[in-house]
Amino acid sequence: MEHTIHFLPDDIRVKVAPGENLLTAAAAAGVYIHAYCGGDGVCGKCKVHLEQGEVETDHAATLKQADYEKGIRLACKTRVVSDITVRIPDTIKSDGKALKREPKTTRAISARSMETLVGTWKIDPPVGKLFLKLSPPSMDDNVSDMQRLMRAIKIAMPDNPEPNYDHPQLIRELSGILREAAWEVTVILLHGKGATEPDRIIAVEPGDTTDRLYGLAIDIGTTTVNGILIDLNSGEVIVDGSGYNAQIGYGEDVISRMIYAARPGGLKTLQEKVVYTINGIIEEMCHKVMISPSDISYIMTAGNTVMAHLLLGINPRYIREAPYVPSVSQFPLTKAADLGIMAHPSVRLFLYPCISSYVGGDIVAGVHACQMHKSEQISLFIDIGTNGEIVVGNQEWMVCAACSAGPAFEGGGIKHGMRASQGAIENFHIHPETYDPMIVTIGHTKPRGICGSGLISIVSELLEAGVIDPQGKFNRELNHPRIREGEDRWEYVLAWGHDSMTGEDVVITEVDLDNLMRAKGAMYAGYQTLLESVGLGFGDLDRIILAGNFGAYIDLERAICIGLLPDIDRERYYYIGNASQLGCQISLLDHRRFRDRVDVRKLMTNMELSENPDFMNHYMAALFLPHTDMSLFPSVHLKK
Repeated sequence: MEHTIHFLPDDIRVKVAPGENLLTAAAAAGVYIHAYCGGDGVCGKCKVHLEQGEVETDHAATLKQADYEKGIRLACKTRVVSDITVRIPDTIKSDGKALKREPKTTRAISARSMETLVGTWKIDPPVGKLFLKLSPPSMDDNVSDMQRLMRAIKIAMPDNPEPNYDHPQLIRELSGILREAAWEVTVILLHGKGATEPDRIIAVEPGDTTDRLYGLAIDIGTTTVNGILIDLNSGEVIVDGSGYNAQIGYGEDVISRMIYAARPGGLKTLQEKVVYTINGIIEEMCHKVMISPSDISYIMTAGNTVMAHLLLGINPRYIREAPYVPSVSQFPLTKAADLGIMAHPSVRLFLYPCISSYVGGDIVAGVHACQMHKSEQISLFIDIGTNGEIVVGNQEWMVCAACSAGPAFEGGGIKHGMRASQGAIENFHIHPETYDPMIVTIGHTKPRGICGSGLISIVSELLEAGVIDPQGKFNRELNHPRIREGEDRWEYVLAWGHDSMTGEDVVITEVDLDNLMRAKGAMYAGYQTLLESVGLGFGDLDRIILAGNFGAYIDLERAICIGLLPDIDRERYYYIGNASQLGCQISLLDHRRFRDRVDVRKLMTNMELSENPDFMNHYMAALFLPHTDMSLFPSVHLKK
């Protein structure tokens, strides 16, 4: 059940989940409240007046008891537990007049109409379990143990072709398992690709284990590895887990890791590190739900081309050398245990196929999940990260490309940049007259840095307030202590040292702005180049689908304001989340949907942006905020 917050005097109403933090809700609604401690409760600036409703509070000593009794609350320490009305105090100038600030239009991209994108699926996984009661051998019936097992399967599944078995370990263990289990066993069957292809026996377990059928979906990211454990009997996601890719110690991006892989022992080390990460996630998830890793019967994975090569121990050397060719684009079904992954010794691991050196299986899985290959609508699929991937097309054709956006959206190349963790500034507003900040951090602690969503918020706010110009330069004429010349040219002080977690000033600099403009410029130029290559413009798009965890935190209006996303009808935007993992999840649950991946791959044609002369022209034009051609951004109005 949601609660409504009515903000006065702006007369803005928003719906929030029970327990939502009031400062976070205000920032998300575009309502300015002076607050610069990130939500830690120590600055005492975010006072609001509770006029109606009930809240829960956890106030610091900065709020006096007398103020509390008058209805004053600190927004950062207030949780919404009912419909409420709150009044934001005016900011008073030295002459006694109140400063007004118009509320900002904000727009998070919700995962609305998810069914429109991903459709539905049946619970019909690529693996299944079959419980069998075999008759013991006798002098009159002394066929081999395997033949006896096959005969029982045929009786249970008379319409199916006789299954295959293809690994010696199964034969070595079979006789002992049958006798120890008193001839009552469960077989794990890997289903054939079609009605005529036979199933494959991948394991035999003692007793009836049909209630324990689990699948693992893993998205192998360059920075983060995400996994979900699924009950393949019910289709329910029972637990999720994630962890930093342990390869990160050998390079933050795929280029660095390819270079490291070329060193003696480097490839082996990187392969072991990603397996170590996956095993850690498996162990954590299995511990939470008290099952054994050996209960996992299938592993579905997706990752970019380099991550897939490194997982399988394939040298990715030629991916970074023209003409940028991977060793393999379709990966063999592999025994997970052979890679060192913690699972049943016979369990298979499937890797989504890649398209090119820099458009990998994670993108194929994402496009597969949102069913672009079945839609008449023309869609632009965007996955923003260190290596941004883009796909445009529909059920008849698709063109894809990758562009190196750099690590700015993940905190790299930013003086106080950091990943989205505790203390990272994730939302920001600035008062257009006082130029004072409103800061919200992850975890509502003192700020210690800036994450990707915070960076977009900060730059768009500084731009609209006239603190920076379209070239990313600070307005030298503004006389304000937070706007100053620093070590990296001019900068704005987001948090003074005594208000930060680190004890040093947290700033955003002109060098940071340069890095952001290069990152967003590469992405926007990629969209333009790809669309023009098929004779289309932004107006021809029926929908834009944003994928990746980063998209969950992007404010659509602000991303458009800085020129990261096209300025088109907001209702055409959709957010699908971790599309790579969703594709793996769907494929784990419905083996008929799983087969569609072949159609997706056949439709996709890769374009190398680095070889396209139009890309560089578009890139240079996009190195402004939002762009040199303001006709592309009609809704963006900058302060003059």
